[in-house]
Amino acid sequence: MSHSDDKEIWTSKATRLLRLAESTVLVLIGISVGLVALLLLYAGLHDLYLAALAGPEKVEKTAIGILNTILLVMMTMEIVYTVAISLKSHTLNAEPFLIIGAIASIRRMLVITATSTENEVTNPDVFHNTLTELGLLAATGLTMTVAICILRFSQRKYVDAVDAPPRTIP
Repeated sequence: MSHSDDKEIWTSKATRLLRLAESTVLVLIGISVGLVALLLLYAGLHDLYLAALAGPEKVEKTAIGILNTILLVMMTMEIVYTVAISLKSHTLNAEPFLIIGAIASIRRMLVITATSTENEVTNPDVFHNTLTELGLLAATGLTMTVAICILRFSQRKYVDAVDAPPRTIP
């Protein structure tokens, strides 16, 4: 056995060990984020239940907080999905992160618009800053949506086209 064979065996073992470590950590991250999502969902449903028992006024006052929590659950589940994809393919996929960013910008826009009515009357400068933030969030969400469309289009046009069998002309 030559020196180069020993080196190849050592590097192969190291690669397998590092992949196992990566997979183990990704599984633990996925479980942790999944548990966070379940706890957040429970908290949101519990708040909804208590608000429903208290009546329509309480539902109206807590609806934004509940919606905020539910959207946060969606974001955490997208993270779990991203971890699962990374675990399966050992690659990093950009689309789930773009989806998380789009959901986050929509979530923040909803919270801002629901709470901004107090600011517009009392302080015009704060209201102007709020409008600026809303504009930037809208641009961010739109940019991420366009990026998702571009990724999906390029996937269909370039990647799927390579995998498809060649077409024959009759």
